[in-house]
Amino acid sequence: MKTLKKQIGLLGVFAICTGAMISSGLFVLPGIAAAQAGPAVIVAYLLSGLLLIPSMLSMAEMSTALPRAGGDYFFVSRSLGGMFGTIDGVGVWLALLMKTSIALLGLGAYLAVYVHLPMQVIAILAGLVFMLTNMVGAKETMRLQIAMVAGLLAILVFLVVKGAPVVEREYFTPFASEGWGSVLPTTALVFISYIGLTKVASMAEEVKNPGRNIPLGMFISLIVILGLYGTVVAVVVGIIPAEQLYKTLTPLSDAAGIAIGPVGMHLISFAAVLAFATTANAGIMSASRYLLAMSRDRVIPHAFSRFCKYKTPLNAILLTTVVILLIVSMTGLERIAKMASTFQLLVFAFVNIAVIVMRESGIKSYDPGFKSPFYPYIQIVGILVSVVLIPEMGLLSSIFAMGLVAIGVVWHNLYVRPRAEPRVGAVAKMAERLGERLLERDADAMGLRTELRQIMKERGLRSGDPFFQMVQEADFIEVGPEADSEEVIRRGADLLARQSGISRDLIFGALLERNRLGETPADAGVALPHLLLNDVEGFHMVAVRSIHGLDFPLAKQTIHAVFLLLGNRGNPTQHLRFLAEIARRAENLHFIDNWIAADSIDDLADLLLSNEE
Repeated sequence: MKTLKKQIGLLGVFAICTGAMISSGLFVLPGIAAAQAGPAVIVAYLLSGLLLIPSMLSMAEMSTALPRAGGDYFFVSRSLGGMFGTIDGVGVWLALLMKTSIALLGLGAYLAVYVHLPMQVIAILAGLVFMLTNMVGAKETMRLQIAMVAGLLAILVFLVVKGAPVVEREYFTPFASEGWGSVLPTTALVFISYIGLTKVASMAEEVKNPGRNIPLGMFISLIVILGLYGTVVAVVVGIIPAEQLYKTLTPLSDAAGIAIGPVGMHLISFAAVLAFATTANAGIMSASRYLLAMSRDRVIPHAFSRFCKYKTPLNAILLTTVVILLIVSMTGLERIAKMASTFQLLVFAFVNIAVIVMRESGIKSYDPGFKSPFYPYIQIVGILVSVVLIPEMGLLSSIFAMGLVAIGVVWHNLYVRPRAEPRVGAVAKMAERLGERLLERDADAMGLRTELRQIMKERGLRSGDPFFQMVQEADFIEVGPEADSEEVIRRGADLLARQSGISRDLIFGALLERNRLGETPADAGVALPHLLLNDVEGFHMVAVRSIHGLDFPLAKQTIHAVFLLLGNRGNPTQHLRFLAEIARRAENLHFIDNWIAADSIDDLADLLLSNEE
C-alpha cells in the first residue's frame, strides 16, 4: 500500500488546527450568539473550547497510535468495526464539504465588495486555486497555510490591542442579561468554532514525528485560539452597543470601524478573507484524506486511493473539490453548517468510545506515542459532552445527523459488504477478553494486528529505546548446512539463557512450540523467533547467519538471517518496536545479500546497525 510522504512538522500541525478553527465562528457568530446570551457570550466561547478538550485528547492518542490518512474514520473502523467506520467516513466527509463550502462563500462575500464579481463566482475560483495547491503536495500547501494563519493572527491581535483601550465597561452590565440558562444553548451554537481543531488527525500519515507533533500542535493551537476568542469577543462586546451587536453579521468589522476607523474595517475584511481561505484550504486537504482512507478499505472505489506524480491523492482531491463547488452554487447554507457540527459531535463520541475499546482490547501492538491522561474518565466526559450538546443544536440538526447515519448504513450494506473484507475491529478483542464469544475470528484474522505492526514499523524507534545497546550486546553465530530451524532455536536458547539467567529449557521449549505452530514471523529471508517472559530483565538477542539457508514453517523463502529476541512481558510494546525495527532494516533489498557476503561474524552487528532503508 502506498503511503503519503511525511512533510508536515509542528508548525504545519499548528497551522492546520488554527486555520480550520478561525472562520465563521469568529467573523459571523459573535453577534448572533450575543443576542442569545448577552455579554455572557464570552463564557460560552470559552466553555465550548474547554468542552472539546476530552475529544482532543482522545483524537491525539488515536492519531499517534494509528497515523493514517482518514483520521477518525480510520480510528473508528479499526476499533468499532466496518459498519461504524462507513457511517463515520461518509458522514464526516459530507460534513466537511458543507463547512468548506460555507468558508468559500464567506470568502466570496467579503471579496465581492472589492472585485465586483458575484459571490459564487469568487468562491468557485478560490476553490479551484486551493484544489491546485493541494494537488502539488502537502509541503506546498503547508507553506500557504502557515503564511495565511500568521497574517490572520497578526491582524486579530492588532484589533485587540487597538480595541481594548476604547472598551466601555457598562456594556458588560448585566453580564448574563438573558439569564445563565442561555449560556449552554449558546455554547452549543458556537461549538462549531472549535471543531476544526481535530481535523489534523485526517493527515496524521503525513505528519513527521506524530507522537510529539500532533498532540503538541493541537494543544498549542487550542490555547492560542481560546485566548484569541476570549479577548476578541470581549473587545467586540465592549465596543459595539448591544442593539447594534445583536443584529450584525459582521461584528469584527463593525468593531474595527469604531476602534480604528475605515482602515480597520478594510484590515478586518482582509483578515476575514484569510480566515475563510485557511478553513477552505484545510477543509479540502482533510476531506480528500477521508476518501483516500475509505478507498484503501474498499468502502468506495479503489480509484480514489491513486496518487499523482506529486504523491498526493489526485482523484480524491478532484471529487472533493467538484462536490464542494456544486454546493457553493447553492445559497442558504448557514443552517447546514450547524447540522454538520451536530454529526461531528456524534463522531467525537465515537472516537472517545474507540479509545476505550482499544485500551481494553489487550492488543499489544496498540502503542500510541501519546496517551490521554485520566483514562477512562476523560473519555466518559467527552461522550457526555456530545450527549448534552447534540439536543441543544435543535431537532432539525439531530434529524440531519441521523440521516447521515442512515446513508452510511445503506451504503455499507449495498456497496461495501459485497466487496470488502469484513472488519470487526478491536471491539471483538475486547469482547473476547470479557468472555463474550461475540465473533468467531479475532483481531488477527481481521488484519488489525498486522496493520498496527506495519504502522509501528513505519514509525520506528522511540527516543530512549535501547535497541542499539541490545544489538551491541547480542551474540552473533553462524550455523552450517547441516543445521535446521530446531537446531538454530536450541543454540539460540542456550545463549539467551546465559545472557538473561532464565532457564534454557523454558526458553527453548517456548520458542520451539511457537515455531512448530507457525507463529515465528519469517519472510524475505529473515526469521524472528521471539518470546516474552515475566522474570527477564531488559532485552536480549541472538543473531544467526546461515549461508546455505534454513526452512521455517510458513516461510515462502529460504531463511538466511535469524534474530531470536527475549524480552520482559511487562513491556510488550517496546519488544514489538524492536521486532519492527529489525524487520524494517532487513527489508532493504540488499540486506540479505550483504548478510551472506559479510567476511566474518564480527561484521554482522555493524551491518545490522548501519543498514537503513
